[in-house]
Amino acid sequence: MARRAFLGIDCGTQSTKALLVDAETLVPLALGRGHHDLIARDDGTREQHPDWWVAALQAATRETLAGLSPGAVEVAGIGVSGQQHGMVTLDDSDRPVRPAKLWNDTTTEPDCTWLTRKLGGLDAVLALTGNPFLPGYTAPKVSWFHRSEPEAYARTARICLPHDYLNLWLTGAYAAEPGDASGTGYFDVRARTYQPEVLTLLDGDRDWARTLPPVVPSLSQVGSLRPAAAEALGLPPGIPVSAGGGDNMCAAIGVGAVRPGPVVVSLGTSGTAFAYSERPAVDPKGEASAFCDSTGGWLPLVCTLGCTVATEWIRSLFGLDHAGVDRALSATEPGAGPLFLPHLEGERTPSLPKAAGLFAGLRAGHGPDDLVRAVLEGVTFGLAYGLDVLRRTGVEPSAITLVGGGAASDAWAQLCADVFELHVRRPAVSEAAALGAALQARQVVDGVEPPAAPVDASWEPRPSPALQAARERTDALRRLAAEHGL
Repeated sequence: MARRAFLGIDCGTQSTKALLVDAETLVPLALGRGHHDLIARDDGTREQHPDWWVAALQAATRETLAGLSPGAVEVAGIGVSGQQHGMVTLDDSDRPVRPAKLWNDTTTEPDCTWLTRKLGGLDAVLALTGNPFLPGYTAPKVSWFHRSEPEAYARTARICLPHDYLNLWLTGAYAAEPGDASGTGYFDVRARTYQPEVLTLLDGDRDWARTLPPVVPSLSQVGSLRPAAAEALGLPPGIPVSAGGGDNMCAAIGVGAVRPGPVVVSLGTSGTAFAYSERPAVDPKGEASAFCDSTGGWLPLVCTLGCTVATEWIRSLFGLDHAGVDRALSATEPGAGPLFLPHLEGERTPSLPKAAGLFAGLRAGHGPDDLVRAVLEGVTFGLAYGLDVLRRTGVEPSAITLVGGGAASDAWAQLCADVFELHVRRPAVSEAAALGAALQARQVVDGVEPPAAPVDASWEPRPSPALQAARERTDALRRLAAEHGL
């Protein structure tokens, strides 16, 4: 008898993962990957072609299925997680008009300023949508597209998000759900609907009801796997596909953050911190994102652009493996070396899209280990700043659930506990976003709510006055850099 399982797809910045999970035990059965290229330019452009995601989805799924005996597994449902905010533009035949602008594209800063001014300022924008306009969001991307590429814009019939596009390819159904949609900048997180005043400002002549995908409940089936997609993936047609969500929303499902409790911190390409909320959680200063989640609640979130981007940069600079980074932390004293602002690609929290990375306090006696520690500390201080921002939305962290690629480092996990001054636990999950997508599909098909993830390891904070003093100096350096546009 075939073993029932659910397939979770996670389309990230660097790759697409396909995770097959046992329907009863939730034990991962197989994992496949398909990697992406990236279009990156010095002006802040960060783009990918949606066709690359489809090719990676096919490669990842076929790799996942390759190690299984024919007929051994019945895929009972599919869920898709996708990188948030990306602008996918489609023509009348649903073919991409241009590469998708990604979440970490910072070319849209002037559009954020224009949109905010035209709508009456930050307070007015927050009243309309719950979120400010940030360069990573979709609304300023649409504004950029309209003014920068008018001919391509005119050929565009539909505009959607990366995970919406993959759902369209899988099922032929054009739909969005509130979690991912809430990161567009033209979505009212309180009413869970598109915001007409913002859309009219973007283009008063466009039929937005035809352009944007209709919003469906997160816990719903958007369609079934169409025959052509099934053949490309090596699966039977007709498999239910759930609404899916943004990668952070699905990661929250993957670790069981679907009820009030610990704050989740993700050490990925970006660094994020988020928590479930039963009501809209709008930051009065607009630094925290007032997102919906992908189960029917809300997910206040902060994001830093340079997390493992910075740690991978310093690691490659000195030719270190991951164990070498941990050794550098062990060989140096907390808070004793130089300071580092990890804004290698600008910053989102606080919003400094044109900022650059910065070392301060360098001495002739400092060596590679000191610089490695400075980078790890600087990234972690940035996340601590983000936790303070989350507190303004009513979130009171009692503990931290640590996920993402960087969470595999025990030394970094201990540093997080020390800097945050909170208990840190690492769940025993593989690929939290892909797992969350699979669990959402399981809830839609079988009606079973996702459980809390079992704990793999945990760390208690160690008091470190030197580390906290270094964080205070870094916060002062951040303010100075912001004031002078560094």
